Amino acid sequence: MRGPSAALAGLLFAAAAQAADNVSTFTLDNGLEAVVIEDHRAPVVVHMLWYKTGAADEPPLKSGVAHYLEHLMFKGTDELESGEFSSIVSRNGGSGNAFTSYDYTGYFQRVAADRLGLMMEMEADRMVDLRPTEDEAATELAVVVEERAQRTDSVPSALFREQQRAALYMNHPYGRPVIGWLHEMETLTLSDALDFYGAHYAPNNAVLIVAGDVEPAEARLLAETHYGGIPANPDLPERTRPTEPPHLAARGVTYVDPRVGQPHLARSYLAPERNPGDQEEAARLSILAALLGGNPATSVLSQKMQFRDKKAIYAGAFYSGTNLDHGSFGFAVVPAPGVSLEEAEEALELAIAEFLEEGVDEDALDRVKRGIEAEMIYARDSLRTQARIYGEALTAGLTVEDVRDWPEILHSVTGEEIVAAAERLLNAGGPVTGYFMSPASGEANQ
Repeated sequence: MRGPSAALAGLLFAAAAQAADNVSTFTLDNGLEAVVIEDHRAPVVVHMLWYKTGAADEPPLKSGVAHYLEHLMFKGTDELESGEFSSIVSRNGGSGNAFTSYDYTGYFQRVAADRLGLMMEMEADRMVDLRPTEDEAATELAVVVEERAQRTDSVPSALFREQQRAALYMNHPYGRPVIGWLHEMETLTLSDALDFYGAHYAPNNAVLIVAGDVEPAEARLLAETHYGGIPANPDLPERTRPTEPPHLAARGVTYVDPRVGQPHLARSYLAPERNPGDQEEAARLSILAALLGGNPATSVLSQKMQFRDKKAIYAGAFYSGTNLDHGSFGFAVVPAPGVSLEEAEEALELAIAEFLEEGVDEDALDRVKRGIEAEMIYARDSLRTQARIYGEALTAGLTVEDVRDWPEILHSVTGEEIVAAAERLLNAGGPVTGYFMSPASGEANQ
């Protein structure tokens, strides 16, 4: 069986070598991990501070507190007035924001390279001296509640995804929304947020990423100056979460909403995540998702379901593996006009069964690997993307070496390994199949 082209192999190895050449690391005495990504094409840096805590680390009955705290981090400290952090970034010609996910909370700024020390100074200040008032906390709670109303409760597809995820993760906190369940969000207090802050925001629970026009020695000196004096938290909680029981039964979710314009179905499975020193299965699943449903014009599902059988106007596959715990693998299908969700589901199962029987087309595999490598190369054009790749990996338990090894591991995946990984995934049991539909489409499918 023919393997990937020599040109592709060269690209993959060159990308890995280049990444190794421009990335360096150090750890401060207080436990702060740091990654420096040199890129001297412009006098600009991206400064990111990632905390190894997110929605999956929240205490019971406090869903949404990690995201709530992210908002409060822009309030006052001993040194800065409320809102002054963002104002200073803007006055210095920069931009910044923050984000919360299940495994991390991150804060970033993009500024001129000579402003890096100022960013570290302010970020270090709010790591230890956050001082929001009760009035500010109440106002910000109303903001996050309204954010949920606008982005989730007013969007049928968002509500469907939320219900689908809750059905997939029966016991693990990945099953609750990052923004929180509304009935729990509404009861959050400033004390809840500060308790979470005190437990998790510390240098020995953070990763500093600096990408751009900076020398590693300069970045280290600045980090030691501004972050080095912050004491480690000796009582940092162990990062243990409830685990999933075996998924022994397939489950279904039907979401009916009169606002639904285009019905579709989604099927999701628990899947292995990337683990330090053990990324091979994740690489197989990454390429499996790209082969089955990555390119709308050339993927297996598109060819079989859209162009051959005319059962769908869209068919995709997705894999999420950069998590601390279980990943997920999913399919999404939008039926063609006149095709019911049940018929689309049957067509999906047929297409997958044919793929397992036929095996991987080597030309398609080579094309997918080329596409993945192109994405890796294009990612180097964005300082923020480069920094985010390392931040997401390190907060999910991976190492810098794992990030460096990833291109070579992807290159080594074979067609036979991909089919075997697909069979392990699909035979593990317990998928969740969701129908997203309007009352009218439900009546039509009776």
